[in-house]
Amino acid sequence: MKRFDAWMTPSRMLWASVAVALVTIALKTVAWWLTDSVGLLSDAMESLVNLASAVFGLMMVMVAARPADDDHPYGHHKAEYFSSGFEGILIIVAALGIIWVAANRLFDSQPITQVGWGLALSVGSSVLNGLLAWLMFRAARQHRSLALEADARHLVTDVWTSAGVVLGIALVSVSGWLWLDAVVAIGVALNILKEGWQLIWRSSQGLMDEALEPEVLAQVNSVLASFANLHGETGGIRFDHLYSRQAGQRRFVDLHMHMPANWSLGRAADLRGRLEQALMSAVPGLRATIQLLPSDVEAHFDDARDLK
Repeated sequence: MKRFDAWMTPSRMLWASVAVALVTIALKTVAWWLTDSVGLLSDAMESLVNLASAVFGLMMVMVAARPADDDHPYGHHKAEYFSSGFEGILIIVAALGIIWVAANRLFDSQPITQVGWGLALSVGSSVLNGLLAWLMFRAARQHRSLALEADARHLVTDVWTSAGVVLGIALVSVSGWLWLDAVVAIGVALNILKEGWQLIWRSSQGLMDEALEPEVLAQVNSVLASFANLHGETGGIRFDHLYSRQAGQRRFVDLHMHMPANWSLGRAADLRGRLEQALMSAVPGLRATIQLLPSDVEAHFDDARDLK
């Protein structure tokens, strides 16, 4: 299993998403052609969005993997936020298209034919999407990839879409109320709109340098506290002005480390190096920038001129 987890890199998972999207598009298009169900048509339209999202996500993951350069000294990790935002926009566009088609069909109901084959194809595609989403969530947690998480959430939305469509077709078959097909399609589209908005919101927060998660900051503070206690007998060190941000898979913290003024530069630099190693061991993917200051020197960031 560990070997399989190592194989599930973001790029490989997104290539798998592209392949699955092509298969599900074919299955759902045939299902719509057989049944003439607007619900299945909406399902097929969302699979087209899945394909576009997976391709764009793959492009952004490749950009994010590029090493730092002169123009981007902190790396290209934020590219994954563009993938999430783009996917959210596509989801919203697809949802609006579904609502438009379903609203027209609501006043011009059409009979649904060959329900059995249509439902079988739709369920088969949902199983594929559900399995891939489970694997992508697992890989997203392992690699801290927002692009993978966004694609996985979209696939889960697709599964719920298919479930709603299957329910709608089943209700039409039992009740004979053809308008139920369009109503279910509209309900599914509203759910998709919500998912699209959440993806756009999360990507925007990442682009605005959101702070690290509370549990991660707690790990950072725990390491700092242990270092402060360990060196308390030799004059003491303390930390302040701790700031954090995250950019895709990478995490950053900036802080000041105050120490006795009579310490040599070599001793201070050695302690800083050990602290950086401890922080990076406690929080994978962390990059720490630590400024050394004597205990009696304070840094001021609240200059009134900077607040204007």
